[in-house]
Amino acid sequence: MNALHQYLFDTYRATGLGEPMPPAPGTHDVAVLRAVRDRRRIERVVAGRPARRGVRTALRRWLSPRSC
Repeated sequence: MNALHQYLFDTYRATGLGEPMPPAPGTHDVAVLRAVRDRRRIERVVAGRPARRGVRTALRRWLSPRSC
């Protein structure tokens, strides 16, 4: 069963019981990703590391051609 099937079952159940409808799948994805990003930034600051460019710098270092 995927997220859409579960959503349809929950919607059907909520309609029958008179409860509010559940949010559609993916509704809060952006908010969750932002919260994870903010949490990681806070953890980096508390650990004494720079709070910016962590992922970007690592990706650039990983994807750039290496000079031998």
